[in-house]
Amino acid sequence: MFHFLKGLFNKRSSVHKEEDPMKKFLIVGLGNIGDEYAETRHNIGFKILDELAKAQEFTFETAKLGDIGTFKIKGRTVICLKPSTYMNRSGKALKYWMDKENIPQSNLLVITDDINLPFGTIRIKTKGSDGGHNGLKDIQQHLQTHGYNRFRFGVGANFGKGRQVDYVLGQWNEEERDLISERLSRSAEVVSAFALSGIARTMNQYNNT
Repeated sequence: MFHFLKGLFNKRSSVHKEEDPMKKFLIVGLGNIGDEYAETRHNIGFKILDELAKAQEFTFETAKLGDIGTFKIKGRTVICLKPSTYMNRSGKALKYWMDKENIPQSNLLVITDDINLPFGTIRIKTKGSDGGHNGLKDIQQHLQTHGYNRFRFGVGANFGKGRQVDYVLGQWNEEERDLISERLSRSAEVVSAFALSGIARTMNQYNNT
């Protein structure tokens, strides 16, 4: 009788686990590898994931097509990716890890810089054009859609005609460096909120804050 009840209990437990699978999310911070790019505006995606790693106490390890770090939060597994393919090939790394980990597109969040927003502005969207951003352009080609979640971090547009590349690949100025720490902390909160509350609530809570 004991073995029968034990077997029945284990069967029910396994069924419950199948009906309640752990949710998985993929957070992709865009940037370029190499020390010369580490503190540039274009690498804000990497910087936000590094801040998140400190807040959630996880580390990154080198893996195929990028550095991977994982943490868990209230029953959810959050996989963070810093592609090593350089900005213009970001989609290749994103698609590889999305397929490998079987991540639904609704659980994908891409973090990128945006020259169309004032410095430090947070803008979360569920779709949109690539806005001339080569990283987003490559992602759109690999996903075959522009309907994916993205977190745009404003870097401003304080550059002259024809100087955009120099600007985004340039380092933060003194005023920006004084403010970046608080903005990074706020941005790490956005990622955790996305995994916990979903895209709609995260947009309502953090957009333009």
